[in-house]
Amino acid sequence: MTGMFEILSKEALNPTVVRIAVSAPRIARKAEPGQFVILRAKEQSERIPLTVADYDREAGTVTVIYQIVGAGTMELNTLNAGDCLHDLVGPLGTPTRTEGLKKVCIVGGGVGCAIAYPVAKKLHNLGCTVHSVVGFRSRDLVILEDEFRGVSEELRLMTDDGSYGEKGLVTNALEALIQAGNQYDQVIMMKFVCKLTEKYGIKTVVSMNPIMIDGTGMCGGCRLTVGGETKFACVDGPDFDGHLVDFDEAMARGAMYRDFEQHAREEACRLFQKEAESNA
Repeated sequence: MTGMFEILSKEALNPTVVRIAVSAPRIARKAEPGQFVILRAKEQSERIPLTVADYDREAGTVTVIYQIVGAGTMELNTLNAGDCLHDLVGPLGTPTRTEGLKKVCIVGGGVGCAIAYPVAKKLHNLGCTVHSVVGFRSRDLVILEDEFRGVSEELRLMTDDGSYGEKGLVTNALEALIQAGNQYDQVIMMKFVCKLTEKYGIKTVVSMNPIMIDGTGMCGGCRLTVGGETKFACVDGPDFDGHLVDFDEAMARGAMYRDFEQHAREEACRLFQKEAESNA
């Protein structure tokens, strides 16, 4: 099937994380690191916000990486190369600031590396010295290792269980780099990294991914408290000063629909099982 948003390639990066490249020339022309798209797999599918993990302006493609965790991503994963997304909107959000930075440490964890990689790539292409710290629970969950090596002067790969790279947390590796004398203009990551960098007085930018519906700031679903003020991740972000974000509030709001998501996932599992049985 051919159409405007055809899936050109599909690749499993680990047992639950998948990378697809989609034909979307108009989005590819404008996309920048830090921005995101909202897609629907099929007409009745839920709208899913996903970070632009890569783009190719000449080929007119946009790459996204998703983790199969709920009904929406399960339905998305039924599509293969040659199929088309029902719709794709973007690029949305404010690009990550990359100009003027000389030395940066990019920190990513798990599927969040899909957010970190395009920023590391852009900074590398601008001539910035890039140190990357990426962490995973175990060796079988590692993604984008080669891609990070290609854009990083130094890469620290961490696993919780020590099955690959170094054993420990990304904060352990980041602190070791700082204590070794590396002076970073900026660090990019999340809550516990922010607590560490605040101790050293290093500016830290975080990419937030709260519940999101329309992606234009009208629904208010993605609101956050940043420096005591209400912000909307879809239009004011997704990047914010990590030392000002109320992470406890953000995580509490993100867990509000956990039971609903579990129910939707179970219903989707039953539906796909019935479809498989009827096609057998």
